[in-house]
Amino acid sequence: MENLSEYCAPGTRFNEEMVRVSNNVSLRVITFLPSQKNNNPTVVFIAGWISLLSAWRDVLCEMTKDFKVFYIETREKISSVVRGNVDYSVEAIGKDIVKTVYHHNLGNKSYILLGSSLGATAVLDCCRFLKQAPLCLVLIAPNAVFRVPPLGMFIIKIFNPLFYLIIKPIVKWYFRTFRLDIKSDFRQYKKYCNYLDAADPWKLKKAIMSFSKYEVWDVLENIEFPALIIGASRDVFHDPENIQKMISMMKYSTYIDLKTNKLTHSRGLVEEIRRYIQLYPPLAKGGQ
Repeated sequence: MENLSEYCAPGTRFNEEMVRVSNNVSLRVITFLPSQKNNNPTVVFIAGWISLLSAWRDVLCEMTKDFKVFYIETREKISSVVRGNVDYSVEAIGKDIVKTVYHHNLGNKSYILLGSSLGATAVLDCCRFLKQAPLCLVLIAPNAVFRVPPLGMFIIKIFNPLFYLIIKPIVKWYFRTFRLDIKSDFRQYKKYCNYLDAADPWKLKKAIMSFSKYEVWDVLENIEFPALIIGASRDVFHDPENIQKMISMMKYSTYIDLKTNKLTHSRGLVEEIRRYIQLYPPLAKGGQ
């Protein structure tokens, strides 16, 4: 069991629950309540693909000083309770976010939807289904597409998850050789290795096969919410060129480049969010 006090500011209250989002899926949701009441919007936090809570320790310790946070672990993660044949598509994950917002009775423009990587893509996709509008979106290195090379897809299709321990070193080798700049940010590589070590291989296979067909482009022009997009230009895993194209297609986007994956997972990220909601006029007014 994780000691949740390690992932929040001193004095923060916390609890975890399993939220039922469909007949076949329940998600782990951790609630962090800051020690002092304030007027800040609630943060609904959706981490990336098979991401672990430990990757966000620094961010959560800073954020929970003055934000209430609902941290959602999405359905492809090992913590989800899944029964039967389940959809792992981006749209399904996005609808889970909508159900969780509804479950916690969040009011119109009372909350921020914050997503990272796959979580950010799911946030973008879910906007069309939301009944209660967020104050804004915060998108950390969102994925526009999920590239899997043809050989990789062939291996995934024939791969039996029982043999995950055999194929896992190959995936790690592919990441460090072709997808990650380990000289600039070795910590990112180690983090992804930890994700793979902790993943549920059965969910992993189904999720990859679903994500590989997805592209975000069709949903972008219809998003009416202000969005702070936080990129990491040296993080080639999240394709900086696609992020720039996404920004050009969104009506109310603001972009900040934090250069590396390490910095997008640092306390400085929270400072950028605070600055954004204070200085962007519609948010400064709406957040009071």
